[in-house]
Amino acid sequence: MSAAAESDPRGIVTPMSTITLPQTDNMIAVHNHGHVHLEDSMGSDLHIVNNARVSFDQESTEFTAKERGLLNFLMRERHGSPWESVVFRFDVKAPIFVIRELVRHRISSMNEQSARYSVIPDHYYVPEREYVREQVGKPGSYSFDSITNTAVVDETIETIERVQRDAFDAYNRMLELGVAKELARTVLPVGMYSRFKWTLNLRALLNFLQLRNHEHAQREMRDYAIAVEELAKTVCPIAFEVFEQNGRVCP
Repeated sequence: MSAAAESDPRGIVTPMSTITLPQTDNMIAVHNHGHVHLEDSMGSDLHIVNNARVSFDQESTEFTAKERGLLNFLMRERHGSPWESVVFRFDVKAPIFVIRELVRHRISSMNEQSARYSVIPDHYYVPEREYVREQVGKPGSYSFDSITNTAVVDETIETIERVQRDAFDAYNRMLELGVAKELARTVLPVGMYSRFKWTLNLRALLNFLQLRNHEHAQREMRDYAIAVEELAKTVCPIAFEVFEQNGRVCP
């Protein structure tokens, strides 16, 4: 993937978010402008069991039923450090309000596109009709139900689209006037998309998935968590099987 910068007539650097990524089996589109791309990984199911076996100065060269049993034991008994031998590097593009949920998981490394140094493209989140919802109940004991009133759904989507469009128009106008990017960005909404590189080990990822790929997670956040899990499974499928079998609780 090329991240080479380009310039427009104003001499402004084109942000990475406007550069098209190659469509591969390691990328999943999320919502209207987002994606999750598994760029790289290190380790496998076998690495996890060998990290545990080093305690006894032993090592396996192939993954058999015996290794699967050990993997299940490590998960069931919550032996955590062996799971840290598998590492993932993702490229993610998501709305700011989703990123705020993700960065609360601090056991990871994250480098985000800067609106101080690059121009933000006019990409913002507009929900699908079935995502327009109401909160029922009180904090700590509530659920979200889809709104079936067509007029309310129409007005909600129109408002979200209009307000964010106006914000980006104001932002781009200030750039045209020569206002510094670091100041012009202050009008941008939390629905704007940003792009970041996210690196974390399997143990930290399982903790993330335990909380974010869950029925109580915010719907938009869960969509990203589902995409992350689907891609991560390709690296260590047996680890995810025992994760599921043991109640999806991080070791």
